[in-house]
Amino acid sequence: MKPLFAAVALILLTSCSRTDGGSQKAAPDVPLLVPVAKAARLDLANDLVLTAEFEPFQQVDLMAKVSGYVRSISVDIGDRVRTGQVLATLEIPEMEDDLTRAAASIDQAQAEIVTAADELHRAEAAHEMAHLSYSRIADVLKREPGLVPQQEVDEAHSRDLVAEAQVSTAKSNLKTAEQHARVSRADQGRVETLHKYLTITAPFEGVVTKRYANVGAMIQAGTSTQAMPVVQLSQNNLLRLILPVPESSVGRVRVGETVDVRVPSLGRTFPGRVARLAEKVQPSTRTMDTEVDVQNPTLTLIPGMYAEVNLHIAESRGALAIPLDAVDRSTSLARAYVVAEGVIRIVPVTLGLETSQSVEILSGLKEGDAVVVGRRAGLTDGQKVQVN
Repeated sequence: MKPLFAAVALILLTSCSRTDGGSQKAAPDVPLLVPVAKAARLDLANDLVLTAEFEPFQQVDLMAKVSGYVRSISVDIGDRVRTGQVLATLEIPEMEDDLTRAAASIDQAQAEIVTAADELHRAEAAHEMAHLSYSRIADVLKREPGLVPQQEVDEAHSRDLVAEAQVSTAKSNLKTAEQHARVSRADQGRVETLHKYLTITAPFEGVVTKRYANVGAMIQAGTSTQAMPVVQLSQNNLLRLILPVPESSVGRVRVGETVDVRVPSLGRTFPGRVARLAEKVQPSTRTMDTEVDVQNPTLTLIPGMYAEVNLHIAESRGALAIPLDAVDRSTSLARAYVVAEGVIRIVPVTLGLETSQSVEILSGLKEGDAVVVGRRAGLTDGQKVQVN
């Protein structure tokens, strides 16, 4: 029984071995199926998305130039004001006395000018008489020497000199009076200028965002350490965004470039313009502050809102491009797996502008070339494949 069982087992094993060998020999050599994409001309743009917070184009705390009591405030939070509009008025009782004193000082100076002018006229008249008298005596002395005593001649000459000196003194007094008048007018102008500071006006069109004082409050002058603002004014019809542009993209940002400003809280996109560059990279963050201006005539946007800005860093129109995952970067040189007539050819390529989905090909491919996308593990140069 045992020899028979062994013979049957040997026959079965021989039969199975022949059957398996026949199957392997009959299996056809099927090429691997790979997905491909064709190189095509596309308009590529590389955008840098940055987030910033809207800020007023201008914002100022309006202070009082002089110390005084608040007489009235005509605005409150949220009021829109125009340039030059009166926002508040102060009251300083002693300043009225200063104005009266300055006006009186000018009147006094004018009276001094009139008096000095009259004194000058009198001195000039006296000098004219003394000079005429001396001239006559001198003429007589020349015609008839010895006729007029020398003492009388000397006295006439002395009176002439004294009168001339009095004229000079009168002229000096007149100039002094005129100088006093100018000083008085300057003092009056100073007081009048300070008086104008009692009215606080809007330096630009904007919105009142804070109110610090109420009627009757004592306001210190703005130069004091204890000074308190009256109101805060913001220019909101034009807003600015301060963007931290990375150092790698600094050289590609241009003033005047238009950008898209998306406001997530509103679900809307607004046009903006690159208005200013700091022209300096911050050492701590390696970024450069770039300001974008956004027009806001209807005040739809509010300072403090967050916005996303798409900065167009680079652009290439009609560029030859392939999908980003069609590039093999496993080596020092970028490569693409081109399928031509069912055979793979590994080609080095030079890359240009990259976007989130595509990459520009500067050399190595031509329009219409089919390249393998996705996984390329196991693919070799010269391998036969089928295109999916």
